[in-house]
Amino acid sequence: MKNPGHERGPEVDLGAVVKAIAAFSGGLDSILAAVLVSRLGVDVTLLHVQHLFSANEEGRARIRAAAERVGLSLRIVDASAEHLEVIRNPKHGYGRGMNPCVDCRIFMLKIAKRVMEEEGAQFVVSGEVLGQRPKSQHHRALLQAADESGLGARLLRPLSANLLPDTLPVTEGWLRREDLLAIQGRSRERQMALASELGVVDYPQPAGGCVLIEKAYAARVRDAFAHVGRENVDVEAFRLLKVGRHFRLSERAKAIIGRNEGENGILEGFAAGRTRIEPVDVMGPMTLVEGEPSEEDLLLAATLAARYADHGDGDKIRMTIAHEGEERSIDAEPIARDDPRIAEWRIGN
Repeated sequence: MKNPGHERGPEVDLGAVVKAIAAFSGGLDSILAAVLVSRLGVDVTLLHVQHLFSANEEGRARIRAAAERVGLSLRIVDASAEHLEVIRNPKHGYGRGMNPCVDCRIFMLKIAKRVMEEEGAQFVVSGEVLGQRPKSQHHRALLQAADESGLGARLLRPLSANLLPDTLPVTEGWLRREDLLAIQGRSRERQMALASELGVVDYPQPAGGCVLIEKAYAARVRDAFAHVGRENVDVEAFRLLKVGRHFRLSERAKAIIGRNEGENGILEGFAAGRTRIEPVDVMGPMTLVEGEPSEEDLLLAATLAARYADHGDGDKIRMTIAHEGEERSIDAEPIARDDPRIAEWRIGN
């Protein structure tokens, strides 16, 4: 699908080929936007921005593999620390959870603008589709994001470009409007047809939404903001909110209990600075207590942790309580499974 008017690629002054930075999540829309603009003769570099909730190394390997399949160079930028401030204090507020969708989009585009300038590119490509996401991809929000990111007319959304005002790539003649598209809405039928036209055959199916929309996680974020203070909830704390069962035992203390062996291992990596509780003679969860727990809080945490350990009804369980090199053991009686306090304590029940 090459623009016949751009056989050698569009050019800027002195015959230099036009360059673009394409925001790249690895999803179908971002793949199509980048490939489409590349096929029109623009020198496209993919940009994947790692944020607070980005995938692990396995996920990054998938991003690299997706870039290789489409034959475009890839740059990965870790902006997790910068993203933290967006989550703490979003200018445009939160969605139905704790998701600052508009602010996150502006943030990603600001990173893309910075990379565009570093790479000497002329514009940024985004796979956003008009109307696909109700809060961040309606007409006004798209124009607002372009303006507040500082990109303005240097932002091209090729999948919906013919439903939006012309931007620099069209007004400068680097691309022709008729080579761009007018996709809108949540259906993916047009994108799947375009993938076939462009020869894009290996792409991921739509995944779940942002973790900040999830009811339980959003409740944990609110609880942390309320009890720790939003400015004190750091990158580590946000990541820990994704692991285990969380229980608010008091205004001073919260217990986090692993749900399986994998989570126990993850919690072990967060043990520094927190009180650690584990069963001695039976299989059971790793429990971390954070905050400034009283003795009563620690005993409650131990009885709660014992409830999730392997034990016979009524049997007490030997538990270790360790903090900053000091360790002691107690016999904890598991809290009853039907104790109403469990539901009261649990965050995001």
